[in-house]
Amino acid sequence: MDALTRLVHLARPQASLELRCQLHGSFAVPADARPNAVPFHLALGGRCVIDVANGSSLVLEAGDLVMFPKGGAHCMRDVERSTVKRTPLQLSHDGMLPLEHNAGAGRSEPDVDLLCGRFDYDKGPAALLLRNLPDPLHVSLAETPSAPALQALVTLMRGEAERRQPGALAIVTALSHALFTIALRSYGQQHPDMPNMLTLLSDARLASSVQALLAEPGRDWTIADLGEKAAMSRATYARRFRECAGMTVLEFLTQVRMTLAANLLTQTQRSAADIGMEVGYQSEAAFGKAFQQSMGMTPGRYRKQERSEALSEAHA
Repeated sequence: MDALTRLVHLARPQASLELRCQLHGSFAVPADARPNAVPFHLALGGRCVIDVANGSSLVLEAGDLVMFPKGGAHCMRDVERSTVKRTPLQLSHDGMLPLEHNAGAGRSEPDVDLLCGRFDYDKGPAALLLRNLPDPLHVSLAETPSAPALQALVTLMRGEAERRQPGALAIVTALSHALFTIALRSYGQQHPDMPNMLTLLSDARLASSVQALLAEPGRDWTIADLGEKAAMSRATYARRFRECAGMTVLEFLTQVRMTLAANLLTQTQRSAADIGMEVGYQSEAAFGKAFQQSMGMTPGRYRKQERSEALSEAHA
């Protein structure tokens, strides 16, 4: 299993489509912060601007996807920032999803047609992937080697959304999950000089060592060992790793171990001592100290809290 697949499996993102937006003329649609989810917008057609809470802006064009890994607040608006009085938004239903629109909907091609939703995830096991993603993460489908596949996927999603045949929502939701993974891979390919998790996973020379770390987190890894897997000297490997990942090898290894430990704590009945040994700690005390420093609580408390939350969600 390659490294990106492994991290996505650990995060277990669950796509939920919430809204379709078809907007004309002058508009502004604010989106509140959602710290426990990854909101996303997929442009099925047209274009708009998204203003981000940090003051930056990005243009979303047909086929583009933007995600907010940290759940940040943002606002979708028309490209021209028109001073014309904005028509109030209306909410109806398009037969598949709630439909937010303004005057002009149904009479002409909208200036922007968006599918809006969120990815829910397992908080602890998802930390390694989501904590180290760009925020926002904007993928332009026209600028990647995966463009034909991505465009075909978006075309299929748009077709299902428009025809609204039985099962359409289930199909579009499943395709959203595939889009999540393709978008992560594509971002790394589009931005090879930006230090983050996706750049690291996209680096052909480092990929084998990262995969080895994920496969054997409990091994007593040295930088020399990992450099050998990447066919680099110790110094070259350490420098290249930091340039790509934006963190040291040791920082990454610790995050890998804590992510895998969090997954085992929630998915198995194994003892903390046993889990600690598997991810590279020779004593329960050493594992407990490292886990608390990384996750903010002891392994036992983390397991209890996650199971309590899972039970509450099941009964909701």
